Amino acid sequence: MGEERSDVLVLFGVTGDLARKKTFPALYRLERRGLLELPIIGSGRTPWTDDDLRKHARTSIEEGARILDTHVVDRLLSRLRYVHGDIDEPETMERLRDAIGPARHPLFYLEIPPEMFGSVVEHLAAAGLTDGGRVVIEKPFGHDLASARALNHELLQVLTEDQIYRIDHFLGKEPVQDIVYLRFANAMFEPLWNRDHIESVQLTMAEDFGVEDRGRFYDAVGALRDVVQNHLLQVLALVAMEPLSGGPEAVADRRLDVFRAMPAADPAHYVRGQYDGYRSIDGVDPDSMTETFVALKLEIENWRWSGVPFFLRAGKSLATNATEVDIRFRRPPGIMLGDGVRVLRHHNHMKLRIGGDGGASIGLLLKKPGAAATQSVHLDLSFEEQLGEAPGPYERLLHDAIMGNGMLFPRQDVIEETWRIVQPLLDDPPPVEPYTPGSWGPDDCDDLVAAHGGWVRVRSA
Repeated sequence: MGEERSDVLVLFGVTGDLARKKTFPALYRLERRGLLELPIIGSGRTPWTDDDLRKHARTSIEEGARILDTHVVDRLLSRLRYVHGDIDEPETMERLRDAIGPARHPLFYLEIPPEMFGSVVEHLAAAGLTDGGRVVIEKPFGHDLASARALNHELLQVLTEDQIYRIDHFLGKEPVQDIVYLRFANAMFEPLWNRDHIESVQLTMAEDFGVEDRGRFYDAVGALRDVVQNHLLQVLALVAMEPLSGGPEAVADRRLDVFRAMPAADPAHYVRGQYDGYRSIDGVDPDSMTETFVALKLEIENWRWSGVPFFLRAGKSLATNATEVDIRFRRPPGIMLGDGVRVLRHHNHMKLRIGGDGGASIGLLLKKPGAAATQSVHLDLSFEEQLGEAPGPYERLLHDAIMGNGMLFPRQDVIEETWRIVQPLLDDPPPVEPYTPGSWGPDDCDDLVAAHGGWVRVRSA
């Protein structure tokens, strides 16, 4: 299948939270930029009319838009249609086929529970609607290695690999994509980006809010499955991968190389936490052992990174809201001066912020005024201030899917490798340790990085 532009977008689960919070605001931004030139069909079991869908979409856009242009909203809503019914019913498929009409390259976006993916795709294929089309599925892509393989096997019964677009919104974040450009478009970094100069790497995804009204979903998933196996490992791969060699699969191939060089995680270097009060949330098991915080150590056994530890931590109800990568360079030797050796107690670092305040900073050591000592100074860059407003992650990824550009969508072989890496942590997890909301997780997570200077300070987004 080539890279034909989609000529109709079909949204399953259009009445749900994801469509309300992310999809419709993203579609509005694409419409505002003149990049959305196709009809949009919403499908669901809720007995709505076209007008009901348009009212829902208008409310979603008004809630999520930073700049509201009513003419753009009206233009987008005029192309919305709704198909009501259960996908298992032949009458629903007939109505959907009529709504799709002469379109030959439909894009189906499955904003539905993962256990429904196989059934929906099977019915679409049986109706002849997937020929020449693509299917976007939301994470999670399985809940462990075996289920990820089973899901993929089910999808491949009726689709080809290049028809499946697995969406991970983290890869659509502009600051995440900037990692590749920062590394390979700036000759000053690449010679230093290796085990000879870098002492350790830390990835932090901190959220200052709790599970709130997602208790039933979250308690069956936990932090490791929710954000580490997918989001943070994909970011780690961009930080650690080799230079791109060209071609549409270049990024995916280099990410795969990183994961294949990564031994499976060791439960001995894994800390799980659960914030006080989590078990009282509606939908959470009163005796739940689900983690809301994780910290772990990973390694990459290749020529570039052998011996460099990669530390990941992620959690709910932490001290701040931020997502950062911190590259800590090796501490330089002391400076020999006439009256002795000045020992340098700090190090250089590069920080990549991929949260709401996307940017980068470089930590330098300069002479402290009036003293024969060093002082850490930061050169800071805000991407938005310097480069302007960037497309949102769903905006970028939906447009890529419409255009047939799969570069930012993880392939199945990459997904399986990430599940392989975390599988020992699922099979043999340590007990969860309590932590106070507003803290930085359980005390034991500090021991994980004690030999490498401790966790770096994370600033609020």
